[in-house]
Amino acid sequence: MWNLNFAPPVVIEARVIAAMPAALRLPRRSAWADANKAGHIVDCFLEGPVFGADSALYVTDIPHGRILRVDGDNDWCVVAETGGWPNGLARHRDGSLWVADYRLGILRCDPATGQVDTVLGERNSESFKGVNDLVFDRAGRLYFTDQGQTGLHDPHGRVYRYDPASGRLDLLLANAPSPNGIALDANEQVLFVAVTRANQVWRGPLMRDGSLSKMGAFRTFFGTSGPDGLASTPAGGLLVAHASLGGVFVLNAGGEVTHFLKSPIAGSTVTNAAIRPDGGAVVMTESATGAILEAPLPA
Repeated sequence: MWNLNFAPPVVIEARVIAAMPAALRLPRRSAWADANKAGHIVDCFLEGPVFGADSALYVTDIPHGRILRVDGDNDWCVVAETGGWPNGLARHRDGSLWVADYRLGILRCDPATGQVDTVLGERNSESFKGVNDLVFDRAGRLYFTDQGQTGLHDPHGRVYRYDPASGRLDLLLANAPSPNGIALDANEQVLFVAVTRANQVWRGPLMRDGSLSKMGAFRTFFGTSGPDGLASTPAGGLLVAHASLGGVFVLNAGGEVTHFLKSPIAGSTVTNAAIRPDGGAVVMTESATGAILEAPLPA
């Protein structure tokens, strides 16, 4: 059941607006593909879309450790190489890009120079499992997921909150089977986590002391993979990119599916979504083919 009135979601066809140029594709073996794609040759795998202060779109290429910029004229360039496996991106209010790098932790990248430095490489001398995605609140605190290879067989993925001003790092959640995308609601009173291997989006109220309470399953999906990237909408909804169902689900505040932003690519692996700064459209990464998709954001 998608929603209480039993009507199917409205399907909106997305379109391809950009694709990784052949000159930037790297058709070679990688340790990431050996572990995550059955050893296949993966020439790129795009995630982490975010709009920079310059209005350009930035994405990551996980297996080849790159952060790329896509300008409005479909001009692509490599901004930085992290030396790891960069996944999620979030724009800091100072204009820098903060990176969830699976191998290296939380990094910071200057998009103007390409300089990369480490913000958090470990917690209490212990390496992270493999960080995945991140989001800032309005106070500048960072929430991020530590996914690693967790799943229903090992449900110990984590969610952290980091305060750069004080250096405090709080563990908020330690029992998620593959925590992936992360988002705050418009009022920053609720934290959403995409729990990929449970095929669910979890919802947890944030208490006054900063702790999570009564974490629950907000929406359950199906498929060979599960929910990946999340993004909150200005109207109080939630965008859920599903890595095996070929698009982005639009949920209302009650968890009902009102719309589905459908990829035009067969067998599509839609991993992440970001709302354009003007609020009128959603861009999505189609990771398997290295394409950027776009669809109007439903009112």
